[in-house]
Amino acid sequence: MAMPLIQIESVFVAYGNPPRAVLAGIDLEIEEGSFVCLLGQTGCGKSTLLRLVLGSERPLRGRILIDGREHHQPDSTRGYVPQRYALFPDRTVLDNITFGPEVSEFGLAGRLRPAFYRRRKELRDEAFHYLRRIGLRESDASKYPHQLSGGMQQRVAIAQALINRPRILLMDEAFSALDSGTRREMQSLVRELWKSTGTTLLFVTHNIDEALRLGTRVVVLAREAPELGSRIAMDLAVPDPCAQEDIPSLMDRLERVSCPAEAGGTVTLSV
Repeated sequence: MAMPLIQIESVFVAYGNPPRAVLAGIDLEIEEGSFVCLLGQTGCGKSTLLRLVLGSERPLRGRILIDGREHHQPDSTRGYVPQRYALFPDRTVLDNITFGPEVSEFGLAGRLRPAFYRRRKELRDEAFHYLRRIGLRESDASKYPHQLSGGMQQRVAIAQALINRPRILLMDEAFSALDSGTRREMQSLVRELWKSTGTTLLFVTHNIDEALRLGTRVVVLAREAPELGSRIAMDLAVPDPCAQEDIPSLMDRLERVSCPAEAGGTVTLSV
């Protein structure tokens, strides 16, 4: 049996002084090529878990394995699309897309080498390829972020991540700031890209409908009590594709998963 691409083993995370648990005893295995949505209330540790997989944070206890090995810092095998657009305002769309691989391959001083210009042309050709794949025109390449709509900026952020050809793509509430129409367009785009690239996707959301429409698996994080860290409250396989008639019953199952609010009582996950 093949080893899971991502193994999360007994992970515990706490912040503050005195420490307050955020994640407590997370065990999760994720197969290569799957699309996993992390669902839960704000503050339940979804983004923290994403950063642990990225390698930008480390757990106090437990470990994260990628291909059977621990990784203690981000690298090109894991792309990351944050909630707020991570575009450089003083760079064009084309330069935003190519900046990451240019710096990772050559650094700043390496830009003086003849090989840099050859590689830069290759990267720009690839960037135009991704521009077309994410639904932008070649004429958009010379625009600056302030000239783009929110949906267009998020498309560029996805191209930024994809140009490194990551095995794992991590998306943190990537569509939460978009209007409903643009959000549906972006959901369709990400599903198409996932199908065509075979990239393993971890997608953080607090929206049940979005999780069901995107993922092949929905993992719910929830706290049993305010003072305790979140655990996995549900791990639900989703049909691929998820038919419209299947959504109400699956949504009902997910809506039953709840966690205590800070002030007491029960708060169900948002729809």
